[in-house]
Amino acid sequence: MEQIFGAKGRRMMEEKLKEACGVIGIYSNVEDPSLGRTLYYGLYALQHRGQESAGIAVSSGNGIDYHKDLGLVSEVFTERVLDRLSGHIGIGHVRYSTTGSNSLSNAQPLVVRYKNGYLAVAHNGNLVNAYELRYELEQSGAVFQTTVDSEIIAFLIAREASKDIVEAIKGCMDRIKGAYALVIMTENSLIGVRDPNGFRPLCLGKYNGSFVLASESCAFDTIGAEFIRDVEPGEIVVINSHGIKSVKYKCQEKNSLCIFEFVYFARPDSTIDGINVYRARWESGRILALEHPADADLVVGVPDSGTVAAMGYSAQSGIPFGFGLIKNRYIGRTFIQPSQKLRSLGVMLKLNALKSEVKGKRLVLVDDSIVRGTTSGQIIKMLKDTGAKEVHVRVSSPPVTHSCYFGIDTSSQKELIAATHNVEEIRKYIGADSLGFLSLDGLIKSTGYSCEKFCTACFSGEYPLKVPGERKKYLFEKC
Repeated sequence: MEQIFGAKGRRMMEEKLKEACGVIGIYSNVEDPSLGRTLYYGLYALQHRGQESAGIAVSSGNGIDYHKDLGLVSEVFTERVLDRLSGHIGIGHVRYSTTGSNSLSNAQPLVVRYKNGYLAVAHNGNLVNAYELRYELEQSGAVFQTTVDSEIIAFLIAREASKDIVEAIKGCMDRIKGAYALVIMTENSLIGVRDPNGFRPLCLGKYNGSFVLASESCAFDTIGAEFIRDVEPGEIVVINSHGIKSVKYKCQEKNSLCIFEFVYFARPDSTIDGINVYRARWESGRILALEHPADADLVVGVPDSGTVAAMGYSAQSGIPFGFGLIKNRYIGRTFIQPSQKLRSLGVMLKLNALKSEVKGKRLVLVDDSIVRGTTSGQIIKMLKDTGAKEVHVRVSSPPVTHSCYFGIDTSSQKELIAATHNVEEIRKYIGADSLGFLSLDGLIKSTGYSCEKFCTACFSGEYPLKVPGERKKYLFEKC
């Protein structure tokens, strides 16, 4: 059962919003015996985008071989498995479930056999009309093996077997609505697809004569690939023996890139749609210091997501930056479904206050977001128990007030503390001496672009697409 795995335990302790998935794909004109290992390293670089399951699928032109399992990348793949995963095309996936529970059947890539051969699909995102599409397809006789919306995508493409793959993908795009960055593999082609709104990132690179698709450019750096460009919203990129073909389809006038990529999801060493994540976070901290100054002795970031913003806050305010919290990076699969009592100790297992740095000092504690408030309260208590004189919390994003339907695992709106409490009430709840959130204008300004480029629905409630009402989290499950 899924409950025995550490990913479940990790979820119980986490308060942060979670990205759905990370995807990668490689096409080579020649057979590559190390293809599986290269994909493995690429997935390692994307591990932050999903920690519940991982998978790789490869092809040498005759069928598709694959391996996937629950757990971290390092837990799923052994040397023996990687030796087997050779070929000239391959795709990989790391997953954090948003639609569909964390079970092996839901791990990706999804591999299907259809009239024209084999097809593998890896998906980052979430469909807002998945429930309706699945019901319609089941009524017409379709049989689904998983509870993920990604299987709908695979089914819609596979059933258009009489068309070429690009036309089949176009037909699928005509039906599905929501967020999707896809890497798709046939036995002779690698294909990247980005939804018309561009909710989720996808980029194109080159590697030793091969072409690479990935969720973030940091994966290119890890495997030694060269960044070429971002896949554009509504674009289909086909890579095969004929080279690269780009098909622009269903592009929208207004883009809706998820702004939370720059708050928390993406790695600081990535660049997404021309925006450097590190610089955006540093700038958000600088603007936060202007909007919410504090009289303090030390600026401390909540590692790792708040560190860069804390550095920006320090630079603008003139208050020294220091490491007041140390992160334990080795909480893995062995942390098995804790009791309620142990869950309350989860923050202490992950973070420890550095007594020599914080004792007797007034701290500015910079974090990227506050979702439910429980983790923030535990961190503040830890710092004060260690001897901090004051803790002034500064958040490098606006209050999260609305649920996301585009590939982020958010709580229901009633569980979001900022949806039901004002800033002063949140301050009292978490035990901070003062509390300040970055304004939405300040967050957008930190990216160097205008609001027309982003989806800000979790902060503003202004959804780019019509979204379903509050449903249970796993759309296709009966309990």
